[in-house]
Amino acid sequence: MQQKLKRKSKVTILFFLLTLAFITFLARALYILLDDDKNLPSLHSSEINRAVRGDIISKDGFTLATTKKLYMAEIDTRNLNSSQKNLFVKLFSIYSELDPTKIKKTINSHKGYVRFSYTIDEKKAKHLKTLARKLLRRGVFVEFIDIKKGKRFLHGLEILESEEYRDFIYKDSLTPIIGYMKKIETRNMIKVKAVKGLEFFYRDKLQAIKDFQMRGKKDVGANIIFNKNTIIKSRLDGYNLHLTISLKLQKAIEGILDRFAKNLGAKEIIASVMDSKSGEILAMASSKRYNPNHITGDISALNVSAIEYTFEPGSVIKPITYSLLLRAKKLKPSTIFKTHYGAMLIGKRVITDDHKFPRYMSAQNAVVHSSNIVLAKMAQKLDALEFYQGLKDFGFANYTKIDLPYEHLGQIADLQKLNSKIYKATSSYGYSMKVTFIQLMRAYAIFNNGGDLVTPHLLSHLISPLSKKYIFKNKKISILPKDVTQMVKNTLIKVVDKGTGKKAQTLGVEIGGKTGTAHIATKGGYQLSYNSSFFGFANDKKQNYTIGITVIEPQTVYFASQTAVPIFKEIVDMMIYNEFLKIEF
Repeated sequence: MQQKLKRKSKVTILFFLLTLAFITFLARALYILLDDDKNLPSLHSSEINRAVRGDIISKDGFTLATTKKLYMAEIDTRNLNSSQKNLFVKLFSIYSELDPTKIKKTINSHKGYVRFSYTIDEKKAKHLKTLARKLLRRGVFVEFIDIKKGKRFLHGLEILESEEYRDFIYKDSLTPIIGYMKKIETRNMIKVKAVKGLEFFYRDKLQAIKDFQMRGKKDVGANIIFNKNTIIKSRLDGYNLHLTISLKLQKAIEGILDRFAKNLGAKEIIASVMDSKSGEILAMASSKRYNPNHITGDISALNVSAIEYTFEPGSVIKPITYSLLLRAKKLKPSTIFKTHYGAMLIGKRVITDDHKFPRYMSAQNAVVHSSNIVLAKMAQKLDALEFYQGLKDFGFANYTKIDLPYEHLGQIADLQKLNSKIYKATSSYGYSMKVTFIQLMRAYAIFNNGGDLVTPHLLSHLISPLSKKYIFKNKKISILPKDVTQMVKNTLIKVVDKGTGKKAQTLGVEIGGKTGTAHIATKGGYQLSYNSSFFGFANDKKQNYTIGITVIEPQTVYFASQTAVPIFKEIVDMMIYNEFLKIEF
C-alpha cells in the first residue's frame, strides 16, 4: 500500500512538472507571437508619398512656379552583408552619382544608421528605390540580431523625403506679384510657407490636400503585396492656379521697364495691361524685382507697389472729375470757362497752370491741355456729397478686391473738407488725395468698357486635383451712362491727338489717355521730386485694353509726357508686333 502511494505521488509530481513545462512553452510561444516588434522583422510595410503644393501657370501655358522634392538615402550598416559591401558601394555610387570613396568611408566609420545625402532629386530617388528592391533580393542586406535588446530587424536602402522647395522657373519674372516662400523646419522634413503675392493670397487652394499612403503585408523583396487587406489612400496635391497673365507679354514689358528705369534714374516703374471689359490682367510689371529662388536677407519690404504704394495722382484725376460733372449734367464738353491767364486765387491759395492759355477754354479742352485753374472752377459746380460719392463710385478709398494680399485703401478728402473751395479745387486735379496704381487702372477701364466698374484679377481659373475647373466670375457695377462714357473717351482720344499725350499716337489703333505729373508730399511739405503717370487705352476692332504707367521719382526728366507716355507707346508698339493688337486702317 505504501509503495502504491509513493508511485502515485511520483506520477502526480511528474504530471505537474510536465504540465508546467507545457504552460511555459505555450507562454513563450505566445510571447514571441505577440511581441513581433521586439523579436521578429515586421511582416508589414508602409509607404508614404507626400502631396505637394499646386502649380502656378501662365495664360500662355508656361509653368511659373512648381514644388519639387529632395530626398535622402539611409541604411543601417548592421544590416549590410560584409561580403556584398563593395557591390553596394559600386551600385549606389552609380545610381546616386556620389563619390564611392566617401560612401565607403562613411560605412566603415559608422555602426548603425547613416545618411549619404539630403539633396537627391526626384529622378535619382526613383531609380534608387528600384535599386533598393534589387539589393534586398540579392542578399546585399541581411537580418541583424541585437542580442542586448532582443531585437531582430532587416533594413535595406531607404530613400526618404527630406525637403520640398518651390521652384520659380522664370526667376525674377512676375515678381513681386507672384510672391515668395520661406523654409519651415518640421520634425521629418523641411517644408515651405508662402509669403506675399499670389502664393500667399491663394495659399489655401495651392496647399497640399492629402498624402498618398499604402500599407500591407510585404514580400521577401520588401514590396507591398496587393490584396483586399492592403490599405491605400490617394495623393491629392494642391489646386493648380491658372493666371490671366501672358508670360510672353509680361517679360517683354519687364524688359522695357528695366531699360527706361535705368535711363530715367527712376526709383521704380510700374506698368499694367488689363482687359477693360473683363478686368483680366494680362501683365503687371515692375522694374523692382527679385529672384524668389534665392532670397537673401529680409526682403519683407519688397512690396507689390501696384497695390501697396499710395500717391497723389495729379492730373490723371481730371477726366474723372470731368465725368462726374457730365454725369450730374452740371456742364457740357463745350461749356466755356475763364483761364485767368495762368493764375487764380482761391481763399489764400494761388492755383496756377504750367502754361498760359487763351482767356477762355472749354471744359473738354481743360482736360485735353490739363488746366488746373479751369478744373478747379469746374469742380465748384459739384456739391461736397456729389464729389465725395463720385470718387467713391470710381473706387477710390475702396479696395479693388484684386486677388493680391495687403492692398491699401488710399484716401480722399472727407465731406467736411470737400465743402471747402480749396479742397474741392485741389482734389479736382489730383491732390489732397492718395490712390493706388490699381485703383487708377480700374477707374480708367470704365471709360473704355461702356461705363462699368470691374474687378481687376490675376486668376483665370483653378484646376482641382481631380481635374475639376473653377472659373473666376467677375461682377460689374454700372458707374457712368454710355453717353457720358463716350464723351470722356472722345476727350481722352483728343488728349493723344492734340494734347499732352501726343507721343502715344499710333496709326491704326484707337489710343486715348491722360498724363499726370505730381509733386511727392512729405511731412515737411512738397519736395522737388515727382511721380509721373499716363493712364489710357489701346483698342483694335476686337480688343479693348486699359494700360497704365507710373514712374516713381524719375531723375533725368519728370514730366509724364517725357517719361510715362514714351513707355506707353513702346508697350503698344510691342503689343502690335506680338499680335496682341491688330492695326486697322
